[in-house]
Amino acid sequence: MRVLSVLSFAFIGVLMTGLGASRAHAAPAATPAIQSQMNAQGCFACHAVDMKIVGPAYGWVAYRFAHQKDAVQKLAHKIISGGAGEWNAWTGGIAMPPHPDLSLAQAEAMARWVLAQKPIAPPPPG
Repeated sequence: MRVLSVLSFAFIGVLMTGLGASRAHAAPAATPAIQSQMNAQGCFACHAVDMKIVGPAYGWVAYRFAHQKDAVQKLAHKIISGGAGEWNAWTGGIAMPPHPDLSLAQAEAMARWVLAQKPIAPPPPG
């Protein structure tokens, strides 16, 4: 009986430790609406959460915008207007196309999801 109690507490401890660690490092899943919008706009063709494809990783973007109070608005504007220059050292100057068909609310929802990713410092360019 005592062995069962000890094992139960050990199991609960392992679960609690694992849950805390996974929450600290797990990226939030995109809601179906955000996933659908980002798929429709082709976001995942150029971006991944933790590595560069064509554009910067979402984790790099979260890192760059960390602690900026107006990050959602800045990124939403960039999503709608497109842009180039800020990531040239990593992208070779490939511009992000504009997405003018998105509403500001849609772009802000996408920006919030991107900024909620685990911040990852970009590697040295090159």
